[in-house]
Amino acid sequence: MAAPIAELVRDYKANARIVIVGASLAGLRAAETLRAEGFTGRLTIIGDEPHEPYDRPPLSKQVLKGWVPADHTALPRLRHVDADWRLGVAATALDRTTKHVHLANGDQVPYDRVLIATGTRARQWPNPTEAALEGVFALRTRDDAAQLQQALAARPSRVLVIGAGFIGSEVASVCRELDLPVTVAERGPAPLVGPLGGVIGEIAAELQRDHGVDLRCGVGVSSLEGDASGHVRRAQLSDGATVEADVVLAALGSIRNVEWLEGSGLAAGTWGVGCDAGGRAFDINGVVTDSVFVAGDVARAPHVLYEYEFLAMEHWDNAVLGAEVTAHNMVNLEPHYYPHLLLPGFWSGQFGVNIKSVGVPPFGDEIAFVQGSVKERRFAAAYGHRGRIVAAVAFNQGKWLPHYAGLIERSAPFPPPPPGWDQPDDLKPIPAEFPEHGVPTAIPDVVLTGHDPSERRAEFRPRRR
Repeated sequence: MAAPIAELVRDYKANARIVIVGASLAGLRAAETLRAEGFTGRLTIIGDEPHEPYDRPPLSKQVLKGWVPADHTALPRLRHVDADWRLGVAATALDRTTKHVHLANGDQVPYDRVLIATGTRARQWPNPTEAALEGVFALRTRDDAAQLQQALAARPSRVLVIGAGFIGSEVASVCRELDLPVTVAERGPAPLVGPLGGVIGEIAAELQRDHGVDLRCGVGVSSLEGDASGHVRRAQLSDGATVEADVVLAALGSIRNVEWLEGSGLAAGTWGVGCDAGGRAFDINGVVTDSVFVAGDVARAPHVLYEYEFLAMEHWDNAVLGAEVTAHNMVNLEPHYYPHLLLPGFWSGQFGVNIKSVGVPPFGDEIAFVQGSVKERRFAAAYGHRGRIVAAVAFNQGKWLPHYAGLIERSAPFPPPPPGWDQPDDLKPIPAEFPEHGVPTAIPDVVLTGHDPSERRAEFRPRRR
C-alpha cells in the first residue's frame, strides 16, 4: 500500500484547494509552511483587514512611542507563497457540508481543507455612545495604534487607561516615557493579577506608582462623559471619583473571533475553537475532523504538561510554531503528523523592566522567589502546583528562563532546587494569590478535562528551520 498512499499524497499536494481564514502572523506562517512542504495546489488567504500581515507586539511599544510608523510593521516574507489574497473582506460562515467559506461580499470560496486562524479582537467599551466619543480608543490593530499614537503625540492633558493587564500597563509605561500624566483604573486588586497572580501584581503596582502612574485599584469606570463637540473629557469611577482625561484607552482584554463559525457544527465558543495537539478541529460532539484545522490565538488544544487542560495561548511563538505544525499536518497523513506541544511564554517591556514568563502561571497555586532581589526588581520566581513546577516569571532576569523551562518540561519538583547563583534570603513558597475564575481580571484560558499528566511524557520537537 505504500506506493498508492504516496501517490495519493503527491496528488493532494498538487491539486487540492486549501483556504486559510486569517491573514495575520499564524496565517502567513502557515501559508509559507504549506509551500515549503511541497503544496503546489490552490491557496487562498482571507483577511478582514485591508493590510497585509503585520507584527502586533510593536504596536503597544515602539509605534506608540513614535519610533516606528504603524504602517512599517509588516511581517517579513520568508518565502513566496503564491496565494490568492482576499484582504478587506471578512469570512461570515463555514459550510462543512459543501466545503465552502462564505464571505461578507457574497462570494463563496471552495476548499478541500481549511485553516481557521482568525485570532482575536479588542473588547470595546461596552457603551456604544460613549465608545464613539472622540479620544476613546482600543488597541489591537495597526489602525488602532496609528490613531492612538497621534492622540498621544498631541500632548493630552491626561490619559486614562481602563484595565491594567499587559496592554494597559504597557500603554501606561509609554505615557510616562512621553511625560504624559496617566491614570490607570483596574477593577482587580493590582495590575497583572489575572496572568501572574496577586504576589507579582503588588510588585507591578509599586513599579507603576514609582514611575508616577496614578494607579486606582479595586475600582471600575462607570461612565465616560464628553463635551459639546463629542470629545471625551472625564470619567466617573465606581467609587464616586471623577477623572479628567481627554484620551481614554479601553484595555479590556480580547475576544476570540469565532462568531462566523456559528452553525458550522464545530466546538467553537468563548474560549476559542477546540482542536487536538495536531491542530485538527473538534466538532460539537468531540469528534476530530479531517478537513478543518486551527492555529494561533483562536486555537484551544490540550497540553500534556497541564493535566490535559485545553490551553488557548495568545503568544507570538504559539502563532508561529502552531501554524507550522498545523500546516505540515494539513498536507501529510496521520503517521507523519506532528504535535504542537509548545511550552507557553511571553514577554512585556514596561517601566524599564523586561518581564518574561514561561509555562502557565495561572495553573499554579504557589509561588517562590528563587533568584535575585524583589527590592531591586531583578528576580526570578517559580510557580508550583501539586508539588511540581509549572511556570516561572522573571523581572530583568530573562536569561534564566531556559533553565526553568527545562525543569517544567521534566515536571521537576516544586520548589525547584536553587540554581546556585544569586539566591534570595527566603525560598519559602507562598500562595500565588490568583483570583477566582469569573472575576473580571481573571478570564481563564483553560478548561479542565480531568486527565493526569503523569500518564505520559510530553514530547517536545525542536523548531524546524
